[in-house]
Amino acid sequence: MSIFRFVFSKTFLIQLAIAAVVFMILVFVAFQWLDSYTHHDELIDVPDLTRLELDEVEEKLDALNLRYEVIDSANFNPDFEPYAVIEHAPEAGQQVKENRMIYLTLNPSGYAKLEIPDNLISLTRRQVESTLLSMGFKIGEITYKPDMAKDVVLEMRHQGKILLGGDKLKKTATIDLVLGDGSLNYNSQRFQNQTDTLTEPNL
Repeated sequence: MSIFRFVFSKTFLIQLAIAAVVFMILVFVAFQWLDSYTHHDELIDVPDLTRLELDEVEEKLDALNLRYEVIDSANFNPDFEPYAVIEHAPEAGQQVKENRMIYLTLNPSGYAKLEIPDNLISLTRRQVESTLLSMGFKIGEITYKPDMAKDVVLEMRHQGKILLGGDKLKKTATIDLVLGDGSLNYNSQRFQNQTDTLTEPNL
């Protein structure tokens, strides 16, 4: 009987109410901590990082508590500054959580160097131009010199220097072509070769 009276006593009810309030407070604090720890519903809009250099990227992402990693360098794009961001993932506008890694693709410092094929000399102008243009080179000045074969490539030059097979130039470099003019026949060419031999100094 004394237990029944204690359960319904004012003292017990007050203690029960206090315990219930404390429990509710603890539950509320726990949920708030869990919500803060997991950043529930706290999303960050990824900014547009394209065309920015790394120091600018770092400053912008630090302010948003985001990280970055350079994962690749694309083919050189002349529309972007060297080492500027060409693209990134996640893309601009996507929502991510704090401390998310943003992966960057940078523009390299310039065009890659390409090797000059070693089988272009003595081919026709059309064949050589087609090959060089397909590789990304530009065709510059066309000059002629006496030779039996007309419009056949005798030399390739870059900035006045004769190019040989295996030499490397940056993509988009300009290559000048020296072609035969077809003015020499077989006999005149043979005579010219003999003359060159006779005039060579003896070593």
